Order: sequence, then C-alpha cells, then structure tokens
Amino acid sequence: MESVNNRPFEILSPYDRWWPTRDQLNQSDYEKLLPPLVHKIREAVANWRDSDYAGVSTTSKALLKFWFASPHKVNDCPFRFFFSQQEAIESIIYLYEKAGATDKYQLMKFDSSGRISTGMFMENWPRYVIKMATGSGKTKVMALALVWSYFHKLYEPNSSLSKNFLIIAPNIIVLNRLLKDFGNFRIFREEPFIPDNGFADKNWKNDFQVTLHIQDDIKPITGAGNLFLTNIHRVYFQEDDELTVEEEFLGPKPKPDADTSRGLDLGKILRGGKLQDLVVMNDEAHHIHDPNMQWFKSIEEINDKLKLKYGGGLAIQVDFTATPRHSKGEIFVQTICDYPLVEAIRHGVVKSPVLPDEASRNKLTERASDDFTERYRDYIHLGYLEWKQQFDDLHKSKIPVLFIMTTDTREADQVSQFIQAQYPELKDKVLTIHTNNSGEIKESAASKRDKEELEQLRKAADDIDSDLSPYRAVVSVLMLREGWDVRNVTTIVGLRPYKSPAKILPEQTLGRGLRKMFAMGLKEELVVVGTSAFIEFVEELKTEGVNFEYRPMGQAGAAKNPLIVEVDRDNPQKNINGLDIEIPVLSPRIYRDYKSLELIDVAKMEIQPLKYNTYSEDELKEIVFKDIDGEVSHTTIFNGVLPDYKNVLAFFTRNILKESRLVSGFDVLYPRVQEFIEQKLYGKTISLDSPQTIRNLSEMEATRAIYNAFKKAIDELTVSDKGTAEIRNYICLLNTKPVVMDNREFMRPKKSIFNKIVADNKYELQFANFLDNCPEVISFAKNHSGIYFKIEYQGEDNNIHEYFPDFFVKTEKSIFIIETKGREDVNDPRKIERLRQWCADVNALNPEKKFIPLYVKQEDFEKERGHLKTFKDVQAIGKIKS
Repeated sequence: MESVNNRPFEILSPYDRWWPTRDQLNQSDYEKLLPPLVHKIREAVANWRDSDYAGVSTTSKALLKFWFASPHKVNDCPFRFFFSQQEAIESIIYLYEKAGATDKYQLMKFDSSGRISTGMFMENWPRYVIKMATGSGKTKVMALALVWSYFHKLYEPNSSLSKNFLIIAPNIIVLNRLLKDFGNFRIFREEPFIPDNGFADKNWKNDFQVTLHIQDDIKPITGAGNLFLTNIHRVYFQEDDELTVEEEFLGPKPKPDADTSRGLDLGKILRGGKLQDLVVMNDEAHHIHDPNMQWFKSIEEINDKLKLKYGGGLAIQVDFTATPRHSKGEIFVQTICDYPLVEAIRHGVVKSPVLPDEASRNKLTERASDDFTERYRDYIHLGYLEWKQQFDDLHKSKIPVLFIMTTDTREADQVSQFIQAQYPELKDKVLTIHTNNSGEIKESAASKRDKEELEQLRKAADDIDSDLSPYRAVVSVLMLREGWDVRNVTTIVGLRPYKSPAKILPEQTLGRGLRKMFAMGLKEELVVVGTSAFIEFVEELKTEGVNFEYRPMGQAGAAKNPLIVEVDRDNPQKNINGLDIEIPVLSPRIYRDYKSLELIDVAKMEIQPLKYNTYSEDELKEIVFKDIDGEVSHTTIFNGVLPDYKNVLAFFTRNILKESRLVSGFDVLYPRVQEFIEQKLYGKTISLDSPQTIRNLSEMEATRAIYNAFKKAIDELTVSDKGTAEIRNYICLLNTKPVVMDNREFMRPKKSIFNKIVADNKYELQFANFLDNCPEVISFAKNHSGIYFKIEYQGEDNNIHEYFPDFFVKTEKSIFIIETKGREDVNDPRKIERLRQWCADVNALNPEKKFIPLYVKQEDFEKERGHLKTFKDVQAIGKIKS
C-alpha cells in the first residue's frame, strides 16, 4: 500500500525550522527574511505546549485538547489540523492569555533581532499577524481564533475577548472565498471546530449562537454574538472613483477620502450601544502596511470609539497573509507566527514549483517582432506542451488549468486568440479575465450589460476548479495576485517584461497555482515557464529558502505528474468483466472490548516496587517529563512552577491510552492510574501532592513502570478473538473508483482490470510482470487505496493493527491472496497467520470459490527466478503451512 505523508501534522521543534544561510542573509536584509518576534515565541509556545498548556483558562485548555488531542473525522475520513494551524492558534492564545502580550511593550520582549522599536508598531491595541504560506489553511486558523474568543468570552468571568467579530476582505473575490466557509457557518458544521455538547461539561454546540451579517445585509444585532463579514470598500465605499481592471474584477481597495454614507457603517452600530467589544480579523492583510491608509484608519476609529464609550478598545486584531511586507520588503514586526513557503513545500502542503532546466531554457527565443504572441511564441508553446502532458495524465480525475500572465489586457486578448487558434484542445475553453479592451471602466458609468458580464466573469473564475467548468486555460494580466484561490492551475506561463510597474511579490505570483489538487501525501508539480526576467523574478524566492526543481521540459516522459489508476474500460483488448475479481469482506475476528477496562484490578497488577527518592531543593526546581513514544519524544520542563498532580496523572493516563490505541476510556482508567501510583508503584502509600512525588514520577523509570504495568493489564483484558467471522459484503474490482498515486515505477498490464500496476518497489514490479505472463493466471491486481482490502491482526505489541495484502490472483478454480515481502519485520509471522485464518474462514463460509494464501519472499523469488515457469511454481515457494 502507498505511504501516507504525516509531515504536515508533525510537531516541529523551534530549532528544526527554516533559517536563512549566511549567503541568503548576505543577499537580503534580516528584516526581509525573518520576523523578529517569531523565534522566541516558538520557543515559549513549545515549552507551554509541553506543560499541558499550563496557566491559561479552563476554556482555552479544553479547546486546545479538543482540537489537537482528540480524534476527528470529516466525511467518515480521519481529520487532523496541520501543525502550522495548531502553532498559529497556540501562539495567539499563549501571547494573549498566558504571556499577557497585548501591547507593543510586552511583544517586544520576544524580539530576537535587536532591530525593532516601539515606533514600528502603528497601533495601540492588541494586533497579531499570522504569516502562513498560500494554501496552508489560513482560513481554518481564522475559524479557530473566532471559536476561542467566543467561548472564552461566554464561559470565562471577566474575559476581555468578544463574541462579536468583524472579518474584512480586501475585495469581492476574497470575500466570496470566505463566504464558502463562513456562509451559513458551513466550516463550523462540517469540521471539528466546536466540541460536542458534554465535552468538558459544557454545551458548546448549543451555546454557539452567532448571527451572520454579510456586507450591508445587517440583521438584528444580538447579545449572543455577531459575525460581520464584509469587504473593506463596503465599510467605506467610494461611489464615483474610477476603478482599475483589477478593482473592477476583484472589487475596489479602500480610498483615503471614502464616502462613509454608503454601505455598512460600523460607526452607527457601535454608537448604538449594542456592541461593547469586538474582534477584528483581516484576510490578505498585507494591504494594512501604512497607518495613512483608510483601511488602517477605519480600524483605528473603531478602536477609539469603543475605548471612548466603554473604556476598552478592540479586544484583539488578528491579520492573516502569506506576505506581510512593507513596500520595501520588510516583514511586519507584529508577525507572531511564520509558516514560510519553503516549509509548506517540504511538507507537501502545496505543489512543488518546477522550472525548465538550462538546456530547455536555451531552446527558447524571444523573437524580434511587434506581434506579442509571435515574440513569445516559444514560451507559450513550452507552457502548452507541459500543460498538455498534465492534461493527458490527469484529465480523467481533474482538469489541469494553464495560466498565462500578461501585463495588459490587449496582450491578454492576443494570447487568448492565439492559443485557441493554435491548439484544438483549447478552442472555446479559454477564460480571459478583464472587462473591456480599454482596460478600465467606471462602475458608476458601467452599463447593466457590463455589470452582468462582470458578474459572469467572476463566477467563471471562481468555478474554474469545478468538474463542470468548460475552461482549460486562463489568460490574465498580473492582477490575480491574491484571493483567486484555485487548485487546478498546474502550469504558469509568465510573459513579464524586464521592468514592470506592478507591485507584486514572487510568492503572490506562484500563489495562483500552489494549492494542491489532490490529497496530502501525493507530490504535485507546479510548472513555471516564462521569460528570463520572469524566471529571475520567481527565483528571488531562493533567498527565502525555496529550492526549485529543474528538469527538461517540452519532451515526453519528463513530467512527474501523479498517476491515475482506474478500471481500464477504454482498452478494447480487455474483457473487463472477465478480469474482475470478487473479494469477500469479513467481520473482524480480533477486536477490543472497551468495557473491559472496568475489570482492571490494581491490587492484582504485578510490579517490582520502585525506590522513592528524596531530592534537594535545587533538584525540585526543574522537573522534566518525557513521553513514551518508542523511546523518548519531547521534553516538558517546569522551572519553579510545580505541576498539579492531577495534570501529571492525566499525562500518564493519556499516554497509556495512546500507546494502547484506545480512543476512549479516560474516565475509567484515570482513577486506576491514581490508585496504582498512590498505593502500589513505590511499595507504600505516598502523597500525590508532594513535590517529592512529582519529582519521582518525572523519572523515566517511573514512566516505563506505569506504562508497562497498564499496557499488560489492558492487553490481557481488551483484545479478544471472536473465533468466528461472517461475510458482510464483497469488493468487486470492477466498481473501484479512480485513485491518484505518487509518480513512481509502474507497468501497463494485459491481465489486470486496471490500466496500471503501481509498485511500491522493484520486487513488486518484477512479480507483477511475472503474473502478467503466467498462462494459468486469468487476472491479477495490486491492492491499493481504491480497493482498500485489509485484515485486522494483533501485533507483537498486542495492539490491533491493519494489514493490507499485496496481490490478488484469479485462476480457473481459485483466488490467491498474496503477500510479497523483501525484508521481514517482527509482525510478519502474525500477519501471515492471520491471512491463513482469513482464507480458512472464507472457505468455510463460501466453498464455491477457494481462497488460498501465499507468502512469496523476495529472496526465494530471486533465487528460483530462472526456474519459475508457471504459477504452480510460485505456489510451491509461497505455500503457507496450516
């Protein structure tokens, strides 16, 4: 089975993060590469996380435990927040509630650079900037922050937070994206942001009573909570200003002399006395880089009015952007969290940018011509060839989109006409994004027809990822640098001149194609083609740690697109029905009985009592707790603050449940852990609230003793074999849906129902080729995530695991379930015995078609390879003894 990428979810040490090299620092100023506050905040948050979130409210701790320490499912699939999302909300909560860093002076204590001053902080209210790479899930952090503030205000006495929220977008297209999540509160209904009623003894879902106000559609303001979702020009809307093409399509930016008589006037709402507190969140907040901008002034006015009327200003302002930079490139000093593009690429959260290698670039010529498309014909054609390879490989699952950037609308029209005339696949399938040939219109002067066409254009761009979208290419000026968050752009062609007046950052340019089309764990390429000036512009990201891949382009086989494995219905040489294999799905034999935890009798648990040591005052000042995760994972340090013994008991209980793979039972196990430590661990009764006891329990010897004793007791009680099984269903390979896999070695089989056999290693590929040429074999298939055939078994650690056999082979009289194995591990004998038992159970239930297990080791296959002529020969070396 293909592997799953866990890197986006792994807890990262502050010392394992990207840091610029000396060369990178020589090429760019410190202020342009590193947010000055982030490193010390990362250190503080890591220690706080390891302390079990000590020192914050019960509400905050409960939410953090729910979000990041509880199992979740979305659409019946396991769900976890990315670590980047976890660290962002942890940083907000830590600074606001634990460190009390709600002003510039407290924030400056986290400065690592020695280069910042109070004058660099423009605001006099709490403001945190979250810097996260495009595609890494900023909207989810926004939702986490909203939920935290809401319930903190609701449940915590004297909370300074709020149940009222103003979320501001810079333009219509960003607002529309936010509406997909916050409209009708979809994000809170479908994903695990709000705990179930009863969690931590609170009625969370029932108590979340927020009224949604969209733009100037203001509903009655309620004391239970309000969410105002708007773009900035609705807060202060300019009626008569001329709009550029970018503003016409995206919606206008704030104007210094905006007319406050139009749209949503928050001042009226605030003066009405119905809102006494407010949290402001800004999306694409790189626009707020100047205190003279109306956007900043609008927020400042809201803060001042709240302070004047109620004595307190804004509860907090949280800004979200991938590029929080001033006009000269310095990162905003208010940045408290940084998940840079280099880490997002490494973790597979976004596509990997790929550029043409030198040989491919040398074949490109900018022709001497006044005709724009003739001048850049080579670049356009190379982009088309790369897109065409992506389309051929992926179109049965997703439609890749070619994105071509020009610098004005006249050029966009020329390119659109050219590629439609030149390439049949793109005829009538190109979306050109601008409003008219002049490049600018006035919204107030626009005809009704112009506005209708504009709205259709916005919708077409917004729906580009849809399976129903007719478009395969987008041609646009460089305006689409934010908000247009689509997944299917796989090739970007930049026809940027050597000098361009557009104020745009390289990450904003790539951002249109960085979001992934497919699931985590699959590597996807974003091909970037363009003029020398454009490529040099994009390569500026190297100073921020981004390592580009370079490969030959414009030739078959060079692309590394994901592979689509599907039933090979379009192959006229295959009898698909004859190649189908039907596999029974049995009820589990091995299972856990969670109720058995209640039968654990501490008095009967066997243990060699540990020595109860006495420690000095100095030794009691620093207490280190270590998790059990194989050996040792992370360390928790308490400097001068003694943890509550209840937290220590909870620490052990959670670790025992985690290592035993139990998703419930905390309330049953906790009192038994307490009894075991208090009465048995040291051979005498001890006081749990004594500092000496806490220090003794921090020793690894105690951790192992507690874990081993409970692990043994749990395994003896909870893991059982029913002794029988029943057929619940059947897997028909014919009904398998297409599945996307990493690009690796594969074969195109003659005797499989699938179009490809994708191997995990060379041995599997050799074995598949052998099966494809065996005369007795009617059909065969490689098990993969689309089939998802699995058998449960009990491993050496006594936990229940899932086992995925490798191959299915159909002959005239039998079906073989085959495990191929290179290097053996300790669990392989248990897997094979369980496979043998599974086949025996199936044969007893359904004797019409015999199922036979085989275990074919690589060393045996290679040793006998020259003598293996038929499938019976394989049976001889792979036979499993009863």
